[in-house]
Amino acid sequence: MYVIPEELRGRPFHRAEALEAGLTRHVVQGPQFVRLHESVYRHRSHELSFAGEIAAARLALPALALTTGITRLQELGVGHGPRRPLHFVVRGDHHLQLQGVFLHRTVKWPPGDADGTRAEAAWVAYCAESRTMDAIKVGCELLRLGLLDLAVLEQIITEERWRRGVREASWAVPFLDCRCRSMPEAELLTLLRFSGLPEPEVNACLRLSDGGEITPDLWYEQWRRVVEYEGSQHQDDRGQYTGDIDRYARCRREGVDYLQVTKELLRLPKETVRRVHRLLADGGYTGPEPDFAGIWQMLFEPLRSVVRPQWP
Repeated sequence: MYVIPEELRGRPFHRAEALEAGLTRHVVQGPQFVRLHESVYRHRSHELSFAGEIAAARLALPALALTTGITRLQELGVGHGPRRPLHFVVRGDHHLQLQGVFLHRTVKWPPGDADGTRAEAAWVAYCAESRTMDAIKVGCELLRLGLLDLAVLEQIITEERWRRGVREASWAVPFLDCRCRSMPEAELLTLLRFSGLPEPEVNACLRLSDGGEITPDLWYEQWRRVVEYEGSQHQDDRGQYTGDIDRYARCRREGVDYLQVTKELLRLPKETVRRVHRLLADGGYTGPEPDFAGIWQMLFEPLRSVVRPQWP
C-alpha cells in the first residue's frame, strides 16, 4: 500500500513529480487519482478551484504560457464571463489541444509578467471575442479597479495594430467610464447612452438644502431625477438597506424623484430604458424618445461584427 504524500493531495501535479516522490505509474493512473490533462493529475478528494484549474493547465502547457483574455481578467479580480475555456497565449507555433483550454498563439509576447499578460493586453484579447456591451462594462470595471493604464493601452493599439482584438478595443475605448462603481452601473449607463437619452452625471455629489449630500449613481440635474442601481447587497446588507431608505426619503424632501433599477429589471434592457425615459418625461423632459434601432443593436452583437461588418 502506497502512502500518498500530503503535498500531492491538495493541488494538481505532474506525473513526473509523483514518480520522484516514490509513486509508480500504476498508482498514479489508478482510482486514487483523476487525470486532468496529459500527465497531469489530482487526488480524487481534492476539488479544483479556479486557480487550481489554471495551475493544472500550466503543468500541461509550455513553460512560458501566459493567461490572457477573460481568464487573465478574472485572475485580476473581474467577476464576469465564463470560467471555461481557460485562455492562454504562447509564442510560436504550438498546436496543443487541452480539454477546457483555448491556446492563442502570437509572434510577439504581449506585455505581462511571469503569470499572465497585463490587464490592457488581456482586455484587448477579450474584445476580439466579446459582445460590445461586455467589452465596455469590463473595460469600465478595469478602470475602476485601477488595472487599466490608458497610456499602455494606447501604446498597444497604436504600435501593435496587427494584434488580435486591437481594432475592436480601439472602437470601445471612447465608451469606457472610470466613474462607474460597478459593472451593472456601467451597463446601465451604456444602455442609456446607446438609446439616445440625455447623458447623466455619474456618481456626482448632490448637495441638499439641509446641508447634507448624497451621491446618486446617475443624476439628471435639469429634470431633478435620480437613477440608482440596486444590487443584491442593497437587500442583503441591513445597513445598506436602511441607508437606502433614508437616502430616498431625503430625495423626496428635496423634490427629487428617482428610479430604482434592480438586477432583474436590468435583464430587460429596453424596459429599463423606457422607465428611465418616463422618469425624465415626468420631470419635464421633452426630447427624443429612446431609439432601439441603429447603434442600440450593436450592444448585443459581437464587437468584431460591429467593427468588421460582413459583406452582404
